[in-house]
Amino acid sequence: MTEQRVRWGVLATGGIAAAFAAELVDLPDAELVAVASRTEASAKAFAERFGIERAYGDWDALANDADIDVVYVATPHSAHRAAAGLCLEAGRNVLVEKAFTLNSREAVELVALAGERGGFLMEAMWMYCNPLVRRLKSLVDDGAIGEVRTIQADFGLAGPFPPAHRLRDPAQGGGALLDLGVYPVSFAHLLLGEPADIKASAVLSPEGADLQTAALFSWDSGALAALHCSIVGGTGTSASVTGSLGRIDIPDGFFHPERFVLHRDGRDPEEFVLDPADGPRNTLRHEASEVMRAVRAGETESPLVPLEGTLAVMRTLDAVRERIGVRYPQEG
Repeated sequence: MTEQRVRWGVLATGGIAAAFAAELVDLPDAELVAVASRTEASAKAFAERFGIERAYGDWDALANDADIDVVYVATPHSAHRAAAGLCLEAGRNVLVEKAFTLNSREAVELVALAGERGGFLMEAMWMYCNPLVRRLKSLVDDGAIGEVRTIQADFGLAGPFPPAHRLRDPAQGGGALLDLGVYPVSFAHLLLGEPADIKASAVLSPEGADLQTAALFSWDSGALAALHCSIVGGTGTSASVTGSLGRIDIPDGFFHPERFVLHRDGRDPEEFVLDPADGPRNTLRHEASEVMRAVRAGETESPLVPLEGTLAVMRTLDAVRERIGVRYPQEG
């Protein structure tokens, strides 16, 4: 790693990989130097699109490229353990798309491997790095709405998605929960930590993927969270956090908000709006910048997206899947 610039490799060439690559190209202290895919043709096309110097037709070549400081793993969930593990074994720092892995067992294995190798590892939960979400958390932590009583959050896409689509393919970790539900679950974890009790219900597809899932979490404090995700209906992606002294509403796009409103007893509502200097609301640059900051500082994890928090979210997702009867083929 140079004094200022951090050299990135991207593993996979799908839509989220392209979105992230576009952000890296615009970051002055980031340099996108290599991309890998399962086919050389796909890697070369991606490299040409983003002006990347090296394109590899296999993962090993990228993992063993010593000129790379950080690898961004953007494969389907089912390949996160293998791809990230390969890169960690080769001495690379790694940013892994969410959901972090298929299950908590795989997540524990990756975290342990990063510890053994001394490398940086982070889940790409960009919501946690968003400036407005960080402001919301600060307000809640500082008692602006008193003790949290309830959380509501939803994330749904209208579809329809055919059975072979990755969002419905159990072999790729398909279903609403891991792809979309991870956001409401992570939002609840951000504010209240790991729940003490979990209830859930779902509608499953013929192939065994969850088409929509609803979950009710409870904490020893008496707080509750009502969460929903879907790949058969487009929701408002809203969220609300109610406390003993007030409420915070995010009217839409809670995981990358443009604004939120703080309601406090006896006061006029206060609106918090995204600073134009922070870029568009859907930017991934904040998580990229956090990774680069941490890597330059010699940190092995980010305080914004701590590994124990990621493990806790994976345990919760496992618990939800157990209750709705979803298992992936790799799990037996």
